[in-house]
Amino acid sequence: MRVPVSSELHVPEIPRGLEWINVAFINVDHLVGRACPLVEFWDFARVNSLRTLPYMKAWHERYHAHGLRVIGVHSPGYSFGRDPGAVHRAVERLGIEYAVVLDPDFVVWREFGNKGWPARYLFGPDGKLRYLHYGEGDYEEAELAIKDTLRELNAEAELPEGTVPPVRPEDASGVLLQPQTADIALPRERERVELSGAWREGPDYLEAAEAGAGMRVRYDAGGAWAVLSGAGVDEPGLHEFDGSLSAQAAGLRVHGFQFTPKAP
Repeated sequence: MRVPVSSELHVPEIPRGLEWINVAFINVDHLVGRACPLVEFWDFARVNSLRTLPYMKAWHERYHAHGLRVIGVHSPGYSFGRDPGAVHRAVERLGIEYAVVLDPDFVVWREFGNKGWPARYLFGPDGKLRYLHYGEGDYEEAELAIKDTLRELNAEAELPEGTVPPVRPEDASGVLLQPQTADIALPRERERVELSGAWREGPDYLEAAEAGAGMRVRYDAGGAWAVLSGAGVDEPGLHEFDGSLSAQAAGLRVHGFQFTPKAP
């Protein structure tokens, strides 16, 4: 959604004392008049954040030299995402080269009044909000807003032609998608899963109390992912899911399930 240039919404400062990846830190106030910040709230354990990632990386590559400053704010939706080591490994694994700030206590989230993942905020060279979008999609409009904002910074800028082509058919502008199964959060929505064997309840997961404990989910979507951590999981986060799983050992934690739309 484009925001009028007259908007009084100014880019919030990112509090000091937070951990950064790829940079020492960024003083947002110092970007005013020099660059255009693009702030994306994301979580490496949310599939919709990973689906927006190719665009964020492409925009960083295409427009960094022209004054765009991409900042990823990692606000974790699951308990394991509070581990800085897990975030560092995810950033390296995903090939993210732009600045990422760790927001385990949602301090930056509250400063922005943010409402979900992913969320994209583009600010002009005067520090005022130019564009806002929640969720996936709207990539072409977002890139056009980036170009317009960079021209405010430098009217003579020779920006790359065109926009990043859709990564997936469902990303194309104007595509209508069928409703998909809603994501499942455990243990709150345990009635939506079929359990076998022994499971115990944790703050944001169901944990297998024995090897062979199983879980089954019925869904209608283009793809499905289980959010896993604990015993038998090399790295916590998203793991492709075909509708059923069986714990290889006691201590497997299932935090929930996420689904993606079907291609048109």
